[in-house]
Amino acid sequence: MKKTIITIALACLCCMASQAQERLFDRVNVKSPVVNGDGTVTFNLFAPKAVKVEVAGDFLESGVAQMKEGQNGVWTYTTGKLAPEMYSYTFNIDGMTGVKDPANIYVNRDIMSYTNIFIVSEQKGDKGDLYRVNEVPHGNLSKVWYNSPTLKMNRRMTIYTPPGYDKGGKFPVLYLLHGAGGDENAWSELGRAAQILDNLIALGKAKPMIVVMPNGNPNCQAAPGEWSWGMYQPSFGGGGEGPTQPAVATMEASFMDIVDYVDKNYHTLKDRAYRAVCGLSMGGGHTFGISLTYPTKFDYYGLFSAGLHLGKNFNMREPFAEQIKKDPDFEQQSARLFASKPKLYWMGMGKTDFLYQSTVDLRNYWDSKGYQYEYVETDGGHIWRNWRIYLTMFAQKLFK
Repeated sequence: MKKTIITIALACLCCMASQAQERLFDRVNVKSPVVNGDGTVTFNLFAPKAVKVEVAGDFLESGVAQMKEGQNGVWTYTTGKLAPEMYSYTFNIDGMTGVKDPANIYVNRDIMSYTNIFIVSEQKGDKGDLYRVNEVPHGNLSKVWYNSPTLKMNRRMTIYTPPGYDKGGKFPVLYLLHGAGGDENAWSELGRAAQILDNLIALGKAKPMIVVMPNGNPNCQAAPGEWSWGMYQPSFGGGGEGPTQPAVATMEASFMDIVDYVDKNYHTLKDRAYRAVCGLSMGGGHTFGISLTYPTKFDYYGLFSAGLHLGKNFNMREPFAEQIKKDPDFEQQSARLFASKPKLYWMGMGKTDFLYQSTVDLRNYWDSKGYQYEYVETDGGHIWRNWRIYLTMFAQKLFK
């Protein structure tokens, strides 16, 4: 009798497993997205009971497109030809927005939003090709804990070491900073930093370099869910429902803790000629502050859609030109920075970026003083698509 019960139980389990596998295979048979040979992309979603289905993506001019129901409850939409790039999307089903594609396992997190991703590429070296994993020598990504005496806590950062790092020699270092709401995972995931560096180095377009991606929220130790505050809800400001305590110092004031740790624990070239720092949005603001605070520590600075401020009673609604006029130290700090003759001060900005005018104000001031910098303007606004472009451009200018 006992054997009979066990046999029946095992048979039930096998039946359940078989049904689960059948459901899995049913899902896999609906392939999505499909990158077609002509550069168009087809999305498919099995939703037989749905009434209205849309695809929402950054490749659509209006942001959303209506899908059509075909045979067997599969909804379909095909784009026009897409340029080489990494794109993101979700589905809207009967009023429920942000639904992930069950046929696509590839997703990215941006603060609290998860989106599916896909890559379009036409030829070697285009943007899509630079953002994907190719058969080239690969660097390594490490999640590294370090002590910050200034912030009085242990903190985590992501560090990329280039191909050949373990064979000896010393390397220049790029410090790569994220934006508001981001963390030490942002550039390696959303920004495709490792893929960009692997591919540029393999093409001979960038020097092998260490890339350090710290957490720019000085009241946080690490990415949400990966330190002692647990599974709190992140927010644009970096605190969310978890780390509400104020930081004991700013990112700029604590930045040399990171540099000191990297120099002590990695094979680095320690002269300023082999140090670069850049960042997007908030990280661009941090880079700007670092350039004024430590004008002789780095030779390369990159501001990507920078959230510019002067760190004193910061008011984002106040025009940056007015902040410059009111600040008694900025003129002297700028003069000291450019008197130190950095090899490159580079700025990138999207034409429709909401922070556009602040960079105009900074450029107008520096132009009036005759200070030398490079400026690139691209289409689009405050988006990762621009920041990946800026990293690609900036990395090729370093340590030449």
